[in-house]
Amino acid sequence: MNKTTETPPSPDLFRRLALALPEAAESSHMGAPDFRIHDRIFATLAYGSKGLGTLKLTPEQQAGFLADAPDLFTPAPGGWGRMGMTLVRLDAPEEVLAGALSTAFHNTLAKQTAKKRTASASKSRARRLQ
Repeated sequence: MNKTTETPPSPDLFRRLALALPEAAESSHMGAPDFRIHDRIFATLAYGSKGLGTLKLTPEQQAGFLADAPDLFTPAPGGWGRMGMTLVRLDAPEEVLAGALSTAFHNTLAKQTAKKRTASASKSRARRLQ
């Protein structure tokens, strides 16, 4: 995308696809729209003015997306990118955006479920020890 002459793509499709995921909600983080499941961010539009969305992926998933579509995905700057945060072009095909958002969503949901299970198991052990 030529930054001097082209208007960045609209974030509308990214927003619509993110909010179509079960229980997903839009909020705001540091002045940028974000998308959450149970109050945990899985995607943002922090780079929306540059025509990019941000996805919370694992480093392994990021590598896969970069290998499959290097023209559509790039690591986020700095340490965030090394941890899996990934930028996706907002003008990517709908099925690509939907799949990437679904991956980020399910990562966040799985992490929450694992934390709840761990907390529940810890409480059960504590009760048994009393």
